Amino acid sequence: MLTASAALTLLFHGVARAQSSVSSATAPGGVVSTAVPTITLSTAVPSPTAPLSSPLPSQVALPPKQAWCPSDIFCAGPLLQTVNVAHLFPDDKTFVDKPTSKDAQAVLADFENIANGTTFQQIVDFVDADFTGEGLELEALALPGFTPDPPFLANVTASLPKAFAQTVHGFWTQLVRGTNESTLCGSSGKCESTLIPLNHTFVVPGGRFREIYYWDSFWIVEGLIESQLFSIVNDTLQNFMDQLDTFGFIPNGGRIYYLNRSQPPLFIQMLARYVQTSGDRNILKRALPLAEKELKWWSDNRSLQITSPFTNQTHTVYHYAVNNSAPRPESYLTDYTTANDPSVTPALNDTEKAALYAELASGAETGWDYTMRWYSTPNATNGLRSLNVRNTIGVDLNSILYRNHVLLAGLYGSSNQTAASRHTAAAASLKTAILDLFWDSDKVAFYDFIRNTNSRSTVFSAAAFYPFWAGIVPPEVAKSEQTAFSVFSSVNMVLNRYNGTFPTTFVDTGLQWDAPNAWPPHQYIIIQALRSIPANVSKGALPTPSSGQSTFDLIPAGQLGLDEAQLPGQPVHGGTTIVNSTTTGPSADLNKGNGTVFNGGNATDGEGWSQALQRQLANRHATGGEIPGILPRLSDQELNVTLSIGNTGNMFEKFSNVDIDSAGRGGEYTVQAGFGWTNGVLLWVASNYGGVIEAPQCPNLLDSPEAHGTLPGGGSNGKSAAVSLRGASKELVTLYLVLGAIAMRMLL
Repeated sequence: MLTASAALTLLFHGVARAQSSVSSATAPGGVVSTAVPTITLSTAVPSPTAPLSSPLPSQVALPPKQAWCPSDIFCAGPLLQTVNVAHLFPDDKTFVDKPTSKDAQAVLADFENIANGTTFQQIVDFVDADFTGEGLELEALALPGFTPDPPFLANVTASLPKAFAQTVHGFWTQLVRGTNESTLCGSSGKCESTLIPLNHTFVVPGGRFREIYYWDSFWIVEGLIESQLFSIVNDTLQNFMDQLDTFGFIPNGGRIYYLNRSQPPLFIQMLARYVQTSGDRNILKRALPLAEKELKWWSDNRSLQITSPFTNQTHTVYHYAVNNSAPRPESYLTDYTTANDPSVTPALNDTEKAALYAELASGAETGWDYTMRWYSTPNATNGLRSLNVRNTIGVDLNSILYRNHVLLAGLYGSSNQTAASRHTAAAASLKTAILDLFWDSDKVAFYDFIRNTNSRSTVFSAAAFYPFWAGIVPPEVAKSEQTAFSVFSSVNMVLNRYNGTFPTTFVDTGLQWDAPNAWPPHQYIIIQALRSIPANVSKGALPTPSSGQSTFDLIPAGQLGLDEAQLPGQPVHGGTTIVNSTTTGPSADLNKGNGTVFNGGNATDGEGWSQALQRQLANRHATGGEIPGILPRLSDQELNVTLSIGNTGNMFEKFSNVDIDSAGRGGEYTVQAGFGWTNGVLLWVASNYGGVIEAPQCPNLLDSPEAHGTLPGGGSNGKSAAVSLRGASKELVTLYLVLGAIAMRMLL
């Protein structure tokens, strides 16, 4: 096996790799075609934020070179810092995704020629002359085995949701990529690129995420399986196994600047789902040793011992902790500014900057970059300088690894009882740790454990549901229906209170993994968690709050760490202005339903509270647009209300839980369209809940925004109000198909 450094040396010169062959794609109208879909890979044009004749701002001292990233062009060093200080592109990632047009030595020599007294014009000229278009090392490919009518569509009974699910299924043809051998730099060293070439085809998330990504692929795989595209799933797994062979772990994404970190370790779970659904056990001969290799990497690099303050037992648990002391190449200026902003005091010394850079990279490894969940509570006012990721023992990470051991034991089965028993024992140890360190029986929820305070976090987040998804149900939950419902009482509150679906946290910090943002993967996790609750404690009806109270009253005291009045408000139209709804009392439940499709599909006879919440979550999805023969196009006048004229439709990576027609916000980049995991979750839900998904009747965009008395769905707040459905119309433009957080805006 190549060492990581040796592998890097090869990767920087873009060693050509063999591609999987492909045979078909989908043409308009659902006809199978052998043509490769036409994908426009746009190239950004430098647009500095200062006059071209201006000198560059002064720079701070360079950070240390990073052993894991030895490129003199794309890793920490004078060239990368200077280009980023020039801020030629809104997204830092753009530059490091641009292959050079010359060999490395020529590029470095050209840079040296402008190193002194550099102006913005010189940097623009240098980038234009020495670098090519970002992402050109990849190419769109035809999708083998694609059929426009996958079997899962038979599970969707309503015509409009079925047509929409079929449309989304067709998006796979637009997201398939392969390594473009004709544009690779090659072993001659004629140019340099950050791409990690892959042997097999793969599906990209979309937008700036133009290469393969680790944890995104789990939900992409779920959708591909529903679409019965097993060959692409196999290719995805083979690519990850190649990376395990080469690097010993699966990096965050398919670029060399990700080689100091991984992401939530879901390879084993993708493997288990593929074997379960395809019946292909031949893959296990290669996969099982590599699955062991990945678990060893996590054990060697991310495990630690924690002695519980609750039981005095010592447990082996896992945390995210990246070895890094420089800005991330793909977010260089963002990290550089965070560490060196002169308006933030006190100034950081070099040791403190290095620690912050490690925290920023560790936060990226979590996949949740960033959220107040990772903040050191006493210093939360310091923004990202407050990150305390390495001291946070994530309940979700440990739940993922627990489930990995359970699944791996099952994959071995009777073929290797010794290995199966070893993983069963490892799972049991992790389960004991999770119940001890993370479970709070008073608040009836799971929380992260904070190592430096030796206590549980007070931040409630969507991570609280990961243990249930993984199959860990505390004994008191399995014995009591009231306790079991209490675990999901916040879900019930969200469905009654907000237009959208479950947010990542309930605190609006401006960070992309906090309120009001809701993410497709978490809706999947919550639905799966609900499915894990035993039938004997989930068959009763949804409870109702006390007289004069909202559904917030059903949440155990202290669980959210917030009073009801501190929750984000639900914006509503009142006359010509938008105001927040009442924040307390029954009128805060603006979306309280009566079993109609508005609040989440038609209720079925005899469904318990868990099934009811699953049904409602499965219907919390908004879309607008045209489906030929099914859904007419809106008029320009109507589209103008949502500022959507000319928008040809997007699946977004994240959404606002307070506005079903709104993308999410915050973070280091603009909201991305595409989007792989959104498509995957949507198709999984359509397949599994197609029988209860319905399309609602929606208000006309051109009607007065003010409605009186009873709200759609049966709720009433006793005063003038209307739920904000800015993407809706009489033509059913807002479709609660699945997961309010995964809205597709096909506003044509």
